[in-house]
This record gives sequence, structure tokens and C-alpha cells, in this order.
Amino acid sequence: MIEGVRVSEIKVKADERGRLCELFRKDDPDTVDFAQVHLTTLYPGVVKAWHRHREKSDVITVVSGMARIGLYDDRRKSKTEGEVNEFYLGIHRPMRLLVPPGVWFGLKCVGPTEALVLVLTDRLHQAKVPDEETLDPEANDIPFDWDLRQH
Repeated sequence: MIEGVRVSEIKVKADERGRLCELFRKDDPDTVDFAQVHLTTLYPGVVKAWHRHREKSDVITVVSGMARIGLYDDRRKSKTEGEVNEFYLGIHRPMRLLVPPGVWFGLKCVGPTEALVLVLTDRLHQAKVPDEETLDPEANDIPFDWDLRQH
């Protein structure tokens, strides 16, 4: 696992009325003190990649649909430099994924319906001075193929 990345199961409580799950809790070690929560969506087959933040951490969960999430660590002083991780999150796998600053990440909707992705961040988005770098999902040096499973 890439250094600083944490993944945890989201416990779902279900009964005859429906389901309940706590997505983010301040006392959960697999989250961060947050400044903002936003929703992003992915249409079936769409890839949103690659992104990384210099200072911001992201905690990602998929609340509807399914998404494949790729991570790549090219941080020079990291013990896991060069490592790739892959996760599937969504309705069939309720998980929380913490992505630390400096780690590249991307998402792909892998189900037949739009994926709804909640992202909690520990810093506010600043449109005039964004804390984000991006790469084309295909034209880059990241050893991750969005068309293939990595294992």
C-alpha cells in the first residue's frame, strides 16, 4: 500500500426501512479534519484522471454506482515511490479511501450507471490558486492502464 494511503470499510446498518451508514466521522482515523465536501460524478466508462494535490488530502467514497480508483506514488522521499494501487469502491463495496498530498489519483466509472463520488478535503478549494496538478489519463508516465485490471 502506498505510504500515507488508508482504506477502510464503511459499516452499513440495514433493516426493513432501508440502510444507514456513517460516511465520515471526525473521530475516525481514516479521515481528516475537513474544510470542504464536494460531489463529483462519473458517467459509465468515463475516466477522470490524473490529479494530485501538493498540500491537500482527499477522502473519497462512492455512494452510488461503482468506481475503479487508481493511485500512483511518485513522491521522491516516499518509501513507496513508484508503487501503484487500485481500489474498487461503490454500492457493492462501501469503503473510504484517504489519499495523502502528492499522490496521483484517478477514477473510472465501471458500472452501468453514473457513479456519485463524495470527496472530503482538509483544505478549501481556491479557484485563483488551485492546489492541483493534472495529467492526461493516457499520455503520461504513470504505469496504470485504465482499460485493464492491474492484477
